[in-house]
Amino acid sequence: MFDLAPKAGNPRNSEGSFLRLNDGRIALAYSRYSGNSADDHAYAEIACIFSSDNGETFGDERILVRPNPDPAANETNCMSVTLMRMANGAVGLFYLLKRNHIVSEYLLRRSSDEMETFGDPVLCVANDMPGYYVVNNDRVIRMANGRLIVPAAHHPSAMGLYGKESCDGRATAGFYASDDDGFTWRRISPWIALTGGAYSGTGMQEPGLIELAPGVLYAYFRTDLGRQYESVSIDGGASWFPAQPSRFTAPASPLLIKRNEFTGKLYAIWNPVPEYYGRPRAKVWNGGRTPLVIAEGEFGEGGIRWGAPRVIEDDPEGGFCYPAILFTGEKTAVMSYCAGGVVDGDEMCLVRTRIRTIEL
Repeated sequence: MFDLAPKAGNPRNSEGSFLRLNDGRIALAYSRYSGNSADDHAYAEIACIFSSDNGETFGDERILVRPNPDPAANETNCMSVTLMRMANGAVGLFYLLKRNHIVSEYLLRRSSDEMETFGDPVLCVANDMPGYYVVNNDRVIRMANGRLIVPAAHHPSAMGLYGKESCDGRATAGFYASDDDGFTWRRISPWIALTGGAYSGTGMQEPGLIELAPGVLYAYFRTDLGRQYESVSIDGGASWFPAQPSRFTAPASPLLIKRNEFTGKLYAIWNPVPEYYGRPRAKVWNGGRTPLVIAEGEFGEGGIRWGAPRVIEDDPEGGFCYPAILFTGEKTAVMSYCAGGVVDGDEMCLVRTRIRTIEL
């Protein structure tokens, strides 16, 4: 286990994604902030480190993508990366490009030389409804039929009076798909909104999804209502059942569900304790994102059966969130997640990424 710790000129390292390269190395791409600010909208690049020993150790960082330095390009931040092997063997690098607090784009670049160089970007999330879009790290999936799906949260935004940027924290969720391995994209679903009459300051934030069976998709959404919400599509993402509270209790923090390709088992990683009135506040900002747990599940006739969660981290003064996972065998995996804490002198949990191997 080791940390990508913040340091002078590099105030934050966060939100990663893994990929096994053809030569056996493991790549971990992540958001690397440069300058003096760790704010979500501060200057950030996509960096990468590589491991030749199955995730036990990693080498020096290398920058893969950075914002265009030309002020006319209006690019300020690259973050929230997903790495994926494309159908033609190329490496796909998906990431969020921010132009300011109210405009963002989700892009895909390809590498035909195992991440040495990358081609021009393709826009994956069309700005068909003007606003600010969020796609989390390690979120893009490939369905059994080859379709790629990007789960995106849409936040209405506008430039207000006196040039002040305004963005609504309440999100709706939608799904963008490619049936030609990422060369063209379109939105395939209606927007999914939080219903039921409960007041929420988040709406349906930071969506994710997993394919349970061919054409059957399970989606999950971060809320501030004490639980992740969930929905199901049985037609490949074109239509969805109304979202409802899931079994995953949580603060306003993301859930990640991934399938171990060696066994077919599902693994959920999340923070199970909601923020509630009277819960002690940590000295470092963490949004209630402790403990961090993992649970094994299996899909069958009765739906997904989940086992008891196992604690990964439980420091009450720390925060653990935005996980990524790569399965290296039937019972082994390498993980990354934000892991800032007061013991390290961090200002918030998002500034430090921890990498560790685990037994499942």
